[in-house]
Amino acid sequence: MKLAVMQPYFLPYIGYFQLIGAADRFVIYDNIKYTKKGWINRNRRLQNGADAMFSLPLKKASDSLDVVERELSPDFDRGALLNQFKGSYARAPQFAEIAALLERIVRYDETNLFRYVHHSVAEICAHLGIETEIIVSSAIDIDHGLKAQHKVIELCHALGADTYVNPIGGVELYDRAAFREQGIELQFLTPRPFEYAQLGAPFVPWLSIVDVMMFNPPDVVRRRVASGYELL
Repeated sequence: MKLAVMQPYFLPYIGYFQLIGAADRFVIYDNIKYTKKGWINRNRRLQNGADAMFSLPLKKASDSLDVVERELSPDFDRGALLNQFKGSYARAPQFAEIAALLERIVRYDETNLFRYVHHSVAEICAHLGIETEIIVSSAIDIDHGLKAQHKVIELCHALGADTYVNPIGGVELYDRAAFREQGIELQFLTPRPFEYAQLGAPFVPWLSIVDVMMFNPPDVVRRRVASGYELL
């Protein structure tokens, strides 16, 4: 059984969904520290031929809180966020369909950051036909004080995984020999290059999955998610 583990990200790039689809089970961290400079509540969209940031505003709170303990700001204007996407993608070929998906995601009636982002991940997985089981980390009976690969190995044991899949960016963080000693094969997922026609040139890479879905037919996006990567 293949397992992948990641923190929640709001409307992340395509590799996140490739990782979910490559696994039989996907653990999404809720009891992990929120980081201001991370991508949990923000990402990038296309605007006038360049990348532009969009984000979920948060209620002020201690920097020591976990993601599941953070709340969206009461001033969060869902309509304004949807208008940002409309301004970026109104002329995109798949706008009508993806705008409806974004309406369900952005207007979701939830103020907790983790539950809001978790819902967005589940909605996109359903749209892309990804059937991987998604498990919230705090529901798994392990020592959650463990760190780094020690925690991942315990998650693998708890869920009966014999293979762990991680994004290629973690190649310096995890030791194949340590996993092998525990009876677990360690694999790294690297997305293959994927360029497509946007609203001008040159191509702007590494944007939110929203950009991919706006400019590509659903069958193309699903194929890229299902097979547009290598496992090393």
